[in-house]
Amino acid sequence: MTERTHNMPPQPDAESENSPEELHELMQIRLEKMQQLRDGGIDPFGGRFEMTHKSREITEQFDRLEGSTVTLAGRMMARRGHGKATFANLQDMEGQIQIYVRRDRVGDEPYGVFDKLDIGDILGVTGEVFKTKKGEVSVKVDRFTVLSKSLRPLPEKFHGLKDVDLRYRQRYLDLIVNPQVRDTFITRSRIIKAIRDFLDSQDFLEVETPILHTIAGGAAARPFITHHNALDMTLYMRIALELHLKRLLVGGLDRVYEIGRVFRNEGISTRHNPEFTLLELYQAYGDLDSMMEITESMVAHACESVLGTLEVTYGDDRLSFATPWPRYRMIDLVKEATGIDFDAIGSDEEARGAAAAAGVPVNPGMTRGLVLNEVFEEKVEPTLVQPCFVYDYPLEISPLARKNPDNPDMVYRFEAFAAGRELANAFTELNDPVDQRERLQKQVEAKAAGDEEAHPMDEDFIRALEYGMPPAGGMGIGIDRLIMLLTNSPSIRDVLLYPTMKERDEL
Repeated sequence: MTERTHNMPPQPDAESENSPEELHELMQIRLEKMQQLRDGGIDPFGGRFEMTHKSREITEQFDRLEGSTVTLAGRMMARRGHGKATFANLQDMEGQIQIYVRRDRVGDEPYGVFDKLDIGDILGVTGEVFKTKKGEVSVKVDRFTVLSKSLRPLPEKFHGLKDVDLRYRQRYLDLIVNPQVRDTFITRSRIIKAIRDFLDSQDFLEVETPILHTIAGGAAARPFITHHNALDMTLYMRIALELHLKRLLVGGLDRVYEIGRVFRNEGISTRHNPEFTLLELYQAYGDLDSMMEITESMVAHACESVLGTLEVTYGDDRLSFATPWPRYRMIDLVKEATGIDFDAIGSDEEARGAAAAAGVPVNPGMTRGLVLNEVFEEKVEPTLVQPCFVYDYPLEISPLARKNPDNPDMVYRFEAFAAGRELANAFTELNDPVDQRERLQKQVEAKAAGDEEAHPMDEDFIRALEYGMPPAGGMGIGIDRLIMLLTNSPSIRDVLLYPTMKERDEL
């Protein structure tokens, strides 16, 4: 079998379209070529290489660079021609550019080396910027350096990786053959930088808090459990950032934020991964309104600075992140969608009956507040397409938020929604240690009754509140879900470089 190296398109996906025997033979050919390079005094895995330009700069600034000598490096993705001259496509982080290699320009021996290179090989080139007769910006190569020999054939260029599962498992291949994937992760990095820039400009201090916790608190979620051998103690991978950041407010750091990984031992879906990136921020002397202003302004800043627009397409919807976002009371949205007026419902039993009549199944022990939230999630949440805030949440599902003194069954909490899904969660924070202890005790009782996600008692957090925490607003936003929206990505796996995957046998 002879491997194709001179015609476009390049060889097919050897792993999916060739048998193991054929793949082995293709790799054996490349191993022999690697040895030939070594025998000729060429290191097939070169070292440091200084570049002067990237592909995009050369293409976009051709008028300035025409006739100039440039040096760039990248992976050869396609080639055509044979004999005295070869055209090839060189791909770097910013895109692809055509290179033109002539025997009479580089010399007979170097051209012989180039003629035996394979698609997927990484090389550095130096040459003159010019435009072909067809008008394509190219580099006429004077000399080249082999930087890394590719021993395994790449997937076929025009079809990319068809196996979505394989794309997630072998992200390195996905990034090579699917340019839009590379663009997504570059955009992700820029969005996170824009968020940092915004918060830094608002005098927030970025901090780092522990990933290993002695108590899994700050959210309703099942933790991953581990054991520290030297201390002989159980530890939990953090499920939230909240309680450690609030302790910093007690210590006098008025505005803090953290962007970090959190871990929840739960299911996997298009919106859930066991580890994900969370932003939480806390502002002393702020409240729920402060958090609304920060949330909408921060997201708008990220859109405008990275995407250049506040109008974003997600699926079939056109979302506008222009501020201010609409604000709705949860009970009002439920009434509009179902006709159920929870303001007029006075008992748990009545609430359960109303939900059942609206076609929302509820458990026998659910309280009025739990039923309200269930109906909201079932009937209202999927309809919230344009960015908005929903506020006034039930006390039962918000053990760390401050009560509304005019309606003690509700708390000062909002969630932000867009494209029918939760985007952010925020409170006017509870800083009353007596009230906080009572609420955590109820969570302890719920856990004892079988609620695995109920919040545990955290005596040190209560102790910190007893020293005095200033009134504050706090907000958390799932970075991955935000990036899904801003990059039009249908699955959280599309915005995580290495999503969690079930193990499978390798060939």
